Amino acid sequence: MKTTVKVTPRLGKVLKERGMTQVKLSELTGIPQGNISRFDKLESHKDTHTVLISRALDISIEDLFEI
Repeated sequence: MKTTVKVTPRLGKVLKERGMTQVKLSELTGIPQGNISRFDKLESHKDTHTVLISRALDISIEDLFEI
């Protein structure tokens, strides 16, 4: 039996909760703003981007995703 788990990125929600823009996060992480813009739409994420974003926002990687 195969179990499927849906994992949904929630970067947009986190930024909104903190009143932070994608541009500001881009400045803090060095990740191009376009990549940050697409984060919630992608099915896979670069490990380095996920780590940089979680560190810049001072949250766990798990907090970037809804399971």
